Amino acid sequence: MIIDIPENSDFSIHNIPFGIFSTQERSPRAGVAIGNHILDLVAVAELDVFEFNTAVLEKETLNDFIALGKQITKKVRRNIQLWIEDEHSVLAGKPELFVKQSEAQMHMPVYIGDYTDFYSSIEHATNVGKMFRDPENALLPNWKHIPVGYHGRASSIVVSGVPVHRPKGQTIPNDSKQPVFGASQRVDFELEMGFITGKNTNLGESIVTKDADDYIFGLVLFNDWSARDIQKWEYVPLGPFLAKNFASHISPWIVTLEALEPFSVSGPKQDPEVLPYLKYEGDKNFDINLEVGITPEGSEEQTVCQSNFKYMYWNMAQQLAHHTINGCNINIGDLYGSGTISGKDEKSYGSMLELAWMGTKPIEMKDGSERKFINDGDTVTMRGFAEKDGKRVGFGEVSAKILPAK
Repeated sequence: MIIDIPENSDFSIHNIPFGIFSTQERSPRAGVAIGNHILDLVAVAELDVFEFNTAVLEKETLNDFIALGKQITKKVRRNIQLWIEDEHSVLAGKPELFVKQSEAQMHMPVYIGDYTDFYSSIEHATNVGKMFRDPENALLPNWKHIPVGYHGRASSIVVSGVPVHRPKGQTIPNDSKQPVFGASQRVDFELEMGFITGKNTNLGESIVTKDADDYIFGLVLFNDWSARDIQKWEYVPLGPFLAKNFASHISPWIVTLEALEPFSVSGPKQDPEVLPYLKYEGDKNFDINLEVGITPEGSEEQTVCQSNFKYMYWNMAQQLAHHTINGCNINIGDLYGSGTISGKDEKSYGSMLELAWMGTKPIEMKDGSERKFINDGDTVTMRGFAEKDGKRVGFGEVSAKILPAK
């Protein structure tokens, strides 16, 4: 190895995720995370080792790089792995190619033109149904037949570290028929993964499940903030609006689908049988360990959730096939949220709504305070990694602080 990679680093030689970074001396540009460092791809390009127009690496997003296609992006990733492992490679003895992550600022990795959020965890959907509808018939009739989703707001998706103000809107007090206006009292996180598309389609075209991998560039951690009290009042008849579009956060490093292939697993049995266009072959879920921590201002972090991406009932191939079956076109850089990821036990629930069960089971922090939802000054941090046969591929973290309402 030409650079030290700490044991249990999310950014091992098996990962090589792509992102956009800058420093005081370097303008925003493409890089890859390796251990505690970033390999500056613009600086590497100056060694004349790439066989494509490297101007795409100098852009403020990865969209044009991704547009080169997987034949090129996979080769770039593979070459970097080989160069880092070879002590006599073109990168050896050139410390100026590397930047410490602690000295860099991370930016949005892609320009997101469109964003769709799904609702694909059966445990989460069941929990919500029990709380708000019918404990005996928690799932709506369509849930096991289609990957339910809605079109969200792309402009308010921001990168990890950007603080967000508590949203305001209308809520309906208990035992009242008249709404009131004010700051949300039930701000919540939603533990999700997101995938980013790497190919365009034309209006009228559809993607079949067996080809879905060709259209998915990579994955990020995704915190889809929610204002539960605003959501309760507004979501009928057209679904979430102000309760969701005030902010969502993504992790800065895009972990490629190729890096995650060794961690593919089978998903839950789907019963009843899905319609033909949603059928798929192979293992399409991924064994990615996930956790969420809450850090009250001036205190220590308390882990509140430990879950796993493998629990998802509907997988990414099915989501993309359903999304495009009506001819909806997709673009490079589009983001697709998995929906809240919850498991079967209470510690694996992916939102405070479930963890504290609508506020009836408050969670104690390390400073002795309790949380039913997220308080002003709280920082919510999500982490994720896959590990198997001594190989670890991680996402780093997505973290953000809730500020008081403006």
